[in-house]
Amino acid sequence: MSEDVRVGILTVSDRAHRGEYEDRSGPLLRRLIADRLGWPVAEEGVVPDEQAQIERELIRWADEAGLDLILTTGGTGFAPRDVTPEATRAVIEREAPGLAEAMRAASLRVTPHAMLSRAVCGIRGRTLIVNLPGSPKAARENLEVLIPVLPHALELLAGSPGSEAGHQYRQQA
Repeated sequence: MSEDVRVGILTVSDRAHRGEYEDRSGPLLRRLIADRLGWPVAEEGVVPDEQAQIERELIRWADEAGLDLILTTGGTGFAPRDVTPEATRAVIEREAPGLAEAMRAASLRVTPHAMLSRAVCGIRGRTLIVNLPGSPKAARENLEVLIPVLPHALELLAGSPGSEAGHQYRQQA
């Protein structure tokens, strides 16, 4: 399935949208996805911190473009205009809380500020949507936590034959 995976990367930033700030997280995520998973990025975009615009792009990419994975970067903190989690919750049909919990747990080993992340992960149709932080360093650290499970998660979403057989459990000693 891996060569068929289609990814979108949506940067949420008022300043990047206005051209006042160079988006570094989006290109970094594109390189990570290509280098570590070999997946092409089919869609990339930058939108302001406006809930309706974020929702429209997520819906378009999931429903019309048929992407398998959408990574957002930015808008997940406590600032008044950080509305990416709200936009994501508005468009997903099912949450995937374990992914967000795993990212926060790993980030807590790096910084206590990880507690301030409001990132959401969830499913719309057969598309997995993952909110990542806006800083390149934090976006990288969070995506690296998920890379080992993303191929299997997307196989399950696609209903790939035998995907349930891919569950591996560690035996307790």
